[in-house]
Amino acid sequence: MQTLALLPWPDLLAMAWFLAAWVGYAWYSRRASVHGATLLATTNRYRRYWMLQATSRDPRVLDGIIVQSLSSSPSFFASATIIIIGGLLALLGTTDKAAEFVREIPFATRTSMLVFELKMLVLIGIFVYAFFRFTWSIRQYTFGALLLGSLPAPEEFAAGKFDRERFANRAGTLVGMAAETFNDGVRAYYFAFAAIAWFFSPLALAVGAALVVAVLYGREFHSQVLHVLRD
Repeated sequence: MQTLALLPWPDLLAMAWFLAAWVGYAWYSRRASVHGATLLATTNRYRRYWMLQATSRDPRVLDGIIVQSLSSSPSFFASATIIIIGGLLALLGTTDKAAEFVREIPFATRTSMLVFELKMLVLIGIFVYAFFRFTWSIRQYTFGALLLGSLPAPEEFAAGKFDRERFANRAGTLVGMAAETFNDGVRAYYFAFAAIAWFFSPLALAVGAALVVAVLYGREFHSQVLHVLRD
């Protein structure tokens, strides 16, 4: 709190706008997904169709391969995030040299060492959050694979012993939750780029956050991929 009190008011306003943009967009996107207006909601319908097809397949080797392939993306990002966090922690130990390098940039705003360290901690916090989201996505994909492996044989579905729609909805929802968690981690990467702009000036942070929201909104609500999937 004492460190935050030392922040100039432009930095406080820019940081408040950054957090509001991130949290506000995440809330808006999650609410829009309920009405099926986002890319994630559209792909979730395909995940349900996929699991509905899986109930009629035996063996389900192809479905297991698909789940493994999907889980490789959060695994890669989790490993990369660990490397980034390690590099930022190492840089935090040499903040004086890093601050001197930033001060040499002509359009960078000069700040105190304490404020510079706060900016570093904010950036580290973003990647720590991303790491937790990626690892949780990996576990959710593992649970999805477990649920897929527990699907009864197609003959038992045909005989009416189990409800095909119920199993497909449950498995599709679980895989969709893993995709949504992975999406949260990728979104943190996007906002990390906006946080890097804070080292130059508070205005750069505010503009960077607005640009990130615009890019994410365009991709999730008006991208060409979304139109293709809807058609």
